[in-house]
Amino acid sequence: MIQGLEWIIIALIIVALILWGPKKLPELARSIGEAKQEFEKATKISTISKKEKKPAGDDTLIKTAKKLGISTEGKTKEQISKEIVEKAKAD
Repeated sequence: MIQGLEWIIIALIIVALILWGPKKLPELARSIGEAKQEFEKATKISTISKKEKKPAGDDTLIKTAKKLGISTEGKTKEQISKEIVEKAKAD
């Protein structure tokens, strides 16, 4: 199987040389590399910005819940808010 794969790669290189010529091939490879680098950079920035996008009220809500001794794991903001209100009414 590996020998067949090697021949396919060699054939692709020969076809690329015929289509674009030996002078254009390095430019083409460079362009593909730059495009890949830009894509990875954009993906990295996208993931970082998704992590940073937290509503400002969430931190205050969670801090308040923890001060009151309310567990926040696996709960929605609405559930946490209800528990804070119930705890405040009980006190």
